[in-house]
Amino acid sequence: GSLLIFDEVITGFRFRFGGYQDEIEIRPDLTCLGKIIGGGLPVGAFGGRADIMNMLAPLGPVYQAGTLSGNPLAMAAGLATLELLKETDPYAGLEQSLNRFLDAVEYEAARAGRPVAVNRIGSMGSIFFNDRDVKGFADVMASDALAYTRFFHALLDDGIYLAPSPYEALFVSTAHGEKEISRAIESAGKALKI
Repeated sequence: GSLLIFDEVITGFRFRFGGYQDEIEIRPDLTCLGKIIGGGLPVGAFGGRADIMNMLAPLGPVYQAGTLSGNPLAMAAGLATLELLKETDPYAGLEQSLNRFLDAVEYEAARAGRPVAVNRIGSMGSIFFNDRDVKGFADVMASDALAYTRFFHALLDDGIYLAPSPYEALFVSTAHGEKEISRAIESAGKALKI
């Protein structure tokens, strides 16, 4: 009798056009989405089964509103972004780019004798300075956050920007082509030797 709600603010449209729910073939009752549906502009959305959505005004008693609700610029950017994603289907290329980078990080870390655990799914990944697989909270907390901070700053000093926190996911975008990925790999190789 409870609702299944997927928070796809990060995963929505990142693995495939239908989001993570398509990846695992589960249909939630409600889905929450974030700025990707606004082409990066500030917007959020939720949607779901008709019987639930019909509870919202003007059909039902639940009122929902927000300062940016229906913002014309964000809606136009979002429609354009979604059309582009559907037309170009960039997902295999995004995954390939991220895997190329993360494979190189694993390789360079092994060469430098640095313990690194890499997690990935689709075009999302994480780098943990840990000598064992990272599968849960305790494993994350056992990782060397200071080593990640040094890695992050070495890359940043070399012009490569990763997520600054060791607890955030790494992403690639369609703007990251062969040249950018190669440059990031080169920088990571140097940083791992420090």
